[in-house]
Amino acid sequence: MSVDEKTGMQALERIHASKPVRPGLVERIEFEYHRHGTLCLIANFEVATGKILSPTLGPTRTEADFAAHIEATIATDADARWIFVADQLDTHRSATLVELVARHCGIEHPLGIKGKTGILKSKQTRRAFLQDPSHRICFVYTPRHCSWLNQVEIWFSILARRLLKRASFTSLDDLRTRVLDFIDYFNKVLGKPFRWTYAGRPLQA
Repeated sequence: MSVDEKTGMQALERIHASKPVRPGLVERIEFEYHRHGTLCLIANFEVATGKILSPTLGPTRTEADFAAHIEATIATDADARWIFVADQLDTHRSATLVELVARHCGIEHPLGIKGKTGILKSKQTRRAFLQDPSHRICFVYTPRHCSWLNQVEIWFSILARRLLKRASFTSLDDLRTRVLDFIDYFNKVLGKPFRWTYAGRPLQA
């Protein structure tokens, strides 16, 4: 699972309707809008199938939010082995996440104290624990400044181009509904593995 957050998705309601395409003219979108707030999407891109699994939408992306998202994802197949690809954001190497993984993997030895001792001591010790391949649930971290290697980032660009960029949303609930509807449509119609290329051609979707 390639996992990350798309933050700051704005529910912008255009004050006036867009003017449609006409001969010799492109679509013209109203530039004034009402802003109804923002949502954060935490999404898993399943690399093998190209589908989005167990998305989470909410107002924030805290340590607790990310851990709750991982917990909900694991619950979809409680006995499976899970490998999550993530960047090195602090919330992706948190004490809450370590405790969650330890609980689900049946690890009972003391984890220590955050900032002081043991596995919970620092970002480095927590990362080492979370990326231990012997655990049933483990994380693989992209190098610093290379989060673009995470395939869910490609999917976020598809979401932005096909839904968010030119849309008008009447409320946060409208934004939430339409994002979830797009994910359902994408999974049924468009979802497929991305083809990585070294020939310089951009990935298309």
